Amino acid sequence: MSQFKRSIGQWSLVLLIINSVIGAGIFGLPSRVFAISGVYSLLAFGVCAIVVMVFILCFAEVSSRFDKTGGPYTYAYAALGRFPGFLTGWLLLLGRIFNYAALINLLVIYLSFFSPVFTGQWTRILCILFLTGFFTLLNHIGVKDTTRVNNILTIAKLLPLTTFIIVGLFNIQPGSLTATNEFEFSSFTTSVLLLVFAFGGFESVLINTGEVQNPRKNLPFALITAFIFITIFYCLIQWVAIGTLPGLADSQKPLADAAHLFMGSGGGMLIAIGAVVSITGTLNAIVLGGSRLPFAFSKENQFPKLFSFIHPVRFTPTWSLLLFIIITTVVSVAWTFISALTVGSIIRVMIYLMVSISMIRLRQLSPGGTEFFKARYGYFLAVASIGFAVWLLLSIKGKELRDVGIAAATGIALYVLFGLIKKNDKKGSSP
Repeated sequence: MSQFKRSIGQWSLVLLIINSVIGAGIFGLPSRVFAISGVYSLLAFGVCAIVVMVFILCFAEVSSRFDKTGGPYTYAYAALGRFPGFLTGWLLLLGRIFNYAALINLLVIYLSFFSPVFTGQWTRILCILFLTGFFTLLNHIGVKDTTRVNNILTIAKLLPLTTFIIVGLFNIQPGSLTATNEFEFSSFTTSVLLLVFAFGGFESVLINTGEVQNPRKNLPFALITAFIFITIFYCLIQWVAIGTLPGLADSQKPLADAAHLFMGSGGGMLIAIGAVVSITGTLNAIVLGGSRLPFAFSKENQFPKLFSFIHPVRFTPTWSLLLFIIITTVVSVAWTFISALTVGSIIRVMIYLMVSISMIRLRQLSPGGTEFFKARYGYFLAVASIGFAVWLLLSIKGKELRDVGIAAATGIALYVLFGLIKKNDKKGSSP
């Protein structure tokens, strides 16, 4: 039985997934992928949506088999064993950390729309410390209050983005969607990989399965429903950004700059406020999911028992939350938006790869009947998702490969170290 209260209902779960995904890269990536692929970036959005939808269907089946906290870590642990499970959980934890670092730096960039004081280095650091402290307090209070805040933030973020789309569609410049560059497959692949950051984030919500009502039914429904909405939303946003902002490739705040052109200063202000609210909501969702990972490790005896502690009144994992926040704060200060985003995207694809492999193994171990969601053509979907993951990972450049390698090696070292400590403890306690 879960130690948490099951406070997240079906539609709150849909909104939580939307909040975890929208407000991530969509406020910064339209200009980045346009600079790489030009008008073909719109095609990259479509291809990435197809790729991630295959991943989503795999997640929908695998997640419906479980009802406890841990998400992809729990899936890989059950399907593949202790070490692959730990490695998946470690990647998931790193992904939460780097995604948080990317987004909180993007948030400071958008705050500079209101005042140039936010371009200063010390201002950036103070903003990171203040906001992270706020999210820590909010998530310590309890998941029910956190979910309520999430629902409000999700609705608040969708209003300005919907306005951006509706008004922008009437202001698209003729000829703006005409290709002026040749199609380059390697650049296109890089764009799709980066867009995984914008389309991803749903996996962090699955970490909180132990707090979801009827997860075997609600998780597949929420994943598929939320993703269909997100895909349509994203493609429309990129279409408007390309069609209304001539200097899109050079913009750091593409949506605010585009809105400023076709809606005036008030429109730019509206989108900037929407970006701040949106990214804030996503950051809160990341903390909610990421802070449960050390707890999940501890419950499987792969982290010290200290991190299994649940606050007797708040029903939140106090020490697990604090560990996540400390590491996240350090990374957020040390990394920039693009550098953290790139590493986060690579880690995310690696997690999707592990879950796809887990799906095949779980079908072999427990074919099942009606007790969980079973995707049609499941083996084909799993193999296709593995192929997509390998394709994207082959596009990794040297620096990013080094950074991810160091991060993974750190996790392996911790696994070995904690294993040795447990072994010595058993020897010391034996008669």
